[in-house]
Amino acid sequence: MLFDARAHVRYTGETEPVDPRAGHIPGAVSAPSSEHAGADGRWKSPSELAERFASLGLTSGVPVGAYCGSGVTASSVVLALEVAGHPEPAALYAGSWSHWSRNPERPAATGPERG
Repeated sequence: MLFDARAHVRYTGETEPVDPRAGHIPGAVSAPSSEHAGADGRWKSPSELAERFASLGLTSGVPVGAYCGSGVTASSVVLALEVAGHPEPAALYAGSWSHWSRNPERPAATGPERG
């Protein structure tokens, strides 16, 4: 499973202020890093984070990775998965969308659903 940590409007392709193309890596799931925190700005509890990832479709034993625009906020998804108790370490695609979208031969999906 691959999580996209960018704002949902970047995932859907509604806006792309930085990179050459809008959208997301086909098959990725929108998981904005801003949703690791509650209304008070503090990180959610381990059980709340586990519930969040489960609601996004993650199940135990599934390999998982994360990306964002440039690899920075995706690292928070990796940490949140650890805090949530996901049994396997998550992979970080450090090049992220900036690397992926630069190559026009790589597919890009748009819209609110996994492409």
